[in-house]
Amino acid sequence: MSLPQVGEFNLIQSLRRRYGQTGRAVLRGIGDDAAMVRASSAHALLITTDLVAEGIHFNLHTATFADIGYKAAVANLSDIAAMGGTPQYLLASVAVPRSCTASNIDDLYGGLMQACRPYGVELVGGDTSESKDGLFVSVTVTGCVELGRALRRDGAKVGDLVYVTGTLGDSLAGLRILSRKGRRQRRTSGREVANPRYVKSLVDRHLHPTARLQTGLLLGHDRLATAAIDISDGLSGDLAHVCRESGVGAEIEAAAVPLSDACRAYAVASGVDPIEWALRGGEDYELLFTVPPRNCSKLGRVSQRSTCRITRIGTIRPRAFGLRLRRQSGRVTQLVDSSYQHFQAARTTPREAAWSS
Repeated sequence: MSLPQVGEFNLIQSLRRRYGQTGRAVLRGIGDDAAMVRASSAHALLITTDLVAEGIHFNLHTATFADIGYKAAVANLSDIAAMGGTPQYLLASVAVPRSCTASNIDDLYGGLMQACRPYGVELVGGDTSESKDGLFVSVTVTGCVELGRALRRDGAKVGDLVYVTGTLGDSLAGLRILSRKGRRQRRTSGREVANPRYVKSLVDRHLHPTARLQTGLLLGHDRLATAAIDISDGLSGDLAHVCRESGVGAEIEAAAVPLSDACRAYAVASGVDPIEWALRGGEDYELLFTVPPRNCSKLGRVSQRSTCRITRIGTIRPRAFGLRLRRQSGRVTQLVDSSYQHFQAARTTPREAAWSS
């Protein structure tokens, strides 16, 4: 079968079944935000990697080399956050066309380190190669987590409540703005959005997202969450990943999904229901996690300590329930996994927003 016939996620599952067998030291292999390997009697090593390619994940007409490096680092840091871990070291490899300059690559690595510096993450290696077709960046981040305190995708239980950090849909809104502006230096006339300041906010959320490391660390350390994932594929897709790994279903309240004023205004001005951007946008790099009712009263402290908004958006249901979305009108519909997949047979635009594993 061709790759478009198989699809990205089916390909990953096939590789996982055939080659993902693990030894006793491997606590979590393919199928989570990071691999987890026993490092000592008290700690596990976390390992995550992402590859980004020009024309698929980013466009040099709308992002600087520093932007590309920054976001490539955050994609990996966010995976460590979703595991409840602490990032430590980074390796970065690049395949570069001759049209790039040494200054371009210096800017790219500068962006990488700008994202890593607040967390004390050190660059310890990588590789460089010439590319005949576009720029490619591969980043690997390692981290650590205490045994018994890691967050995983496979722990959600029926009756758990579903929460997310921050606001959703902002990254896709920012991408839409950049895609329309192209080389016009990220400016807007203000006709598309009531408040022009919203434009800068949305573009920044797309190019410079935040990894919720402190929130993930607190959720894991205090053993509050039963499952977690970072929202890199969109709410619908990443919720589907958690439910598939945990063997459960879920019901989401559309009215509860947190949207920024900027995203809401831009979506309405564009003739789009903003909830759709939250469901399928991806690259917000917020955390989606499940919590037993007995632990919910403790989330206020997590939100305060991590200075991060936390919102309840739904409930975990039995597997037979499937994934459902309850609209504000009360109408309930099946929640379709509308996240981007590489190798799709038909797509309307390049991804430029699919930095996920």
